[in-house]
Amino acid sequence: MPVESGTSSAARQAKQKRKSHSLSIRRTNSTEQDRTAMQRDMLEGQDSKLPSAVRHNLHELFGQVEREFENLYIENVELRREIDTLNERLAAEGQTVDGGDLSRGPLKAKASHSTSQLSQKLKTTYKASTSKIVSSFKTTTSRAVCQLVKEYVGHRDGIWDVRVTRTQPIVLGTASADHTAMLWSIETGKCLLKYVGHAGSVNSIKFHPTEQVALTASGDQTAHIWRFMVQLPTPQPTAETSQVSGDDEIDFSDKDEADCDGDGSSECPTSRVPSTTLKSHQGVVIAADWLVGGKQVVTASWDRAANLYDVETSELVHSLTGHDQELTHCCTHPTQRLVVTSSRDTTFRLWDFRDPSIHSVNVFQGHTDTVTSAVFTVGDNVVSGSDDRTVKVWDLKNMRSPIATIRTDSAVNRISVSVSQRIIALPHDNRQVRLFDMSGVRLARLPRSNRQGHRRMVCCSAWSEDNPICNLFTCGFDRQAIGWNINIPALLQDK
Repeated sequence: MPVESGTSSAARQAKQKRKSHSLSIRRTNSTEQDRTAMQRDMLEGQDSKLPSAVRHNLHELFGQVEREFENLYIENVELRREIDTLNERLAAEGQTVDGGDLSRGPLKAKASHSTSQLSQKLKTTYKASTSKIVSSFKTTTSRAVCQLVKEYVGHRDGIWDVRVTRTQPIVLGTASADHTAMLWSIETGKCLLKYVGHAGSVNSIKFHPTEQVALTASGDQTAHIWRFMVQLPTPQPTAETSQVSGDDEIDFSDKDEADCDGDGSSECPTSRVPSTTLKSHQGVVIAADWLVGGKQVVTASWDRAANLYDVETSELVHSLTGHDQELTHCCTHPTQRLVVTSSRDTTFRLWDFRDPSIHSVNVFQGHTDTVTSAVFTVGDNVVSGSDDRTVKVWDLKNMRSPIATIRTDSAVNRISVSVSQRIIALPHDNRQVRLFDMSGVRLARLPRSNRQGHRRMVCCSAWSEDNPICNLFTCGFDRQAIGWNINIPALLQDK
């Protein structure tokens, strides 16, 4: 009777062991599936404070997590089996992958290459699967804390800027390329007033800190100051807050937007005559803002200058020059006489008017492309956004280098920072709006799916701290502004 060699006997034992292990895996998988089904039935029978839609999404997500890790486990077993097979082939020659004497060069290289390929395949599969899981979970979380509440439709062209009044009555203001600025009821979405005094695109709108007065900047090379009086409509019973569905995102970049014209402004009263016209610029006035106290305003222009005006006399107080290319934005500090201007020359400048006898300027070169906006926070920070796809947070006390840098996948437009929670809202060229904290941690992405959200470039964002209906507004080149309700406590808790 022939006697089995040691190598043949070891190979047979390894084969039987793998077969037994495979059967064990199948029995374990079956048991786990039964246990999962029982747990799901138990959970569905329990009382929960979560909405049924949220619970359903969570069940689906965790089911997906389980399936992904099960697939990873099975693939890992298969990869280990391939390694064992390779070891068996090498064992006949006295070599092993896991150690041993890989003395011969070609054999050593082959073993090393095979194990490297298997290891890389496992790492790639694991990374792709877990990334998919995390991405799905973040998307569902964003939908739970960020809800689209109201769309404001009525402009005939893209909307460049959006702002909320600082005094009662609280209304929404929009500035559009259709040469008009509009005031809206936040709750009903009805147009309350249309300002038609400009002869060019209205590029920005800002409201006086204590009065019902608006400041608009225009492509007609002027800035207008105009008063308004509006009466809010009586609230009507409406359906529940619109909640973004979980459908896959749909790209509407090629969609005809005739349906965005709407009739929101069909019966809107108009105003044409400004109380003050500021005329010193030789190019498009791209932005304007009120200095603290509301007695002076600053304007930014494509003529590479920013101008400081006295509101009462309309006189030019200072012309702020130094930028090498067109200005893109200007912003004032909420409590101090500080101004920051942004430019296509990749810089932004900080102008200090706290000393009436002299004004100082600091130049900051932290970006590699157009600085689209730079804004102050209530504290001692400046946040700048750029076409170089980055946002940088700076400390006013030491602005030699940013204290945080946010890197994104698309150019960033006019940003805004929540006063109370210090959350940065980033509107992008790629139609996305993302929320970050001041340390650069991403908190959420506003949903854009199922025909809800912006269909074109998002131009601007604006927070409204105390509004119970909408606390964040965005506008874009799809001719609409959108009001969002951001559940900030839940957002920060998820962080």
